[in-house]
Amino acid sequence: MKKLLITGASGFLGWHLCQLAKQEWEVYGTYCTHSLELPGVKILPVNLTDFPDLKRLFNDINPNAVIHTAARSQPNYCQTHPQETQTINVTASCNIAGLCADYGIPCAFTSTDLVFDGLKAPYKETDAVSPVNLYGEQKVMAETGMLQRYPMTAICRMPLMFGRETPTAKSFIQAFIQTLKEGKELKLFTDEFRTPASGITAAKGILLALEKINGYIHLGGKERISRYDFGKLLVEVFQLPETGLKSCQQQDVKMAAPRPKDVSLDSTKAFALGYQPLSIKTELEKILKI
Repeated sequence: MKKLLITGASGFLGWHLCQLAKQEWEVYGTYCTHSLELPGVKILPVNLTDFPDLKRLFNDINPNAVIHTAARSQPNYCQTHPQETQTINVTASCNIAGLCADYGIPCAFTSTDLVFDGLKAPYKETDAVSPVNLYGEQKVMAETGMLQRYPMTAICRMPLMFGRETPTAKSFIQAFIQTLKEGKELKLFTDEFRTPASGITAAKGILLALEKINGYIHLGGKERISRYDFGKLLVEVFQLPETGLKSCQQQDVKMAAPRPKDVSLDSTKAFALGYQPLSIKTELEKILKI
């Protein structure tokens, strides 16, 4: 079996990727602080920001392909810790692309819909980037730097992702569910739109991109939806008490990182390759049954 290196195996997306990829690859997953066990996956502690450590990892494994998901992906944290997050989100990413170029192997990188300013959605791969927060800026720098180092990189722009919690990570729906179950108030934006996809669907898209794409690919879901309307679907499918679900607008909540209003992705290119997200309601129903 060919060897696939997945960084960020302890993250929500990385964990789903490991589970899916181990059916066809010999998978090596890295983590930094959250150790984990994944049957059928070789898990390794690595500091990706330490270049000698990173180089040694490539040398020891000699991978046939790499998927780089490890990142500091909380926009508010990035906004308040610019230097720390730059090191993992940009420098390490570019170094990984450089090593993939040295080895001549496929490389896929998980970027974000937050590279856009939210004013001209839905966004195609060819649309100009214009991030409104530091996390988005760092991902743009990583995209550009990685393609300069290695034009064969697949830059996968990811949407808002949801799914069951993993042993070391949650998606945003876990907090929503808990808040509503406890009878507390859950305020969700009516004026922020995304094209969400489940972690499983997103992982399938990345494996497809690894095989078929050089350059940019959008891996959004098929529906543009507000956070509030997503909350309503969650209440319906999970049969949660809806009294706590309240609508609000972005301007009502003060956050360290500015947020774009509509970063819906146009993923037509990926759909044509065989990427097949289900409806959000169907995805939620599948999560409920797991």
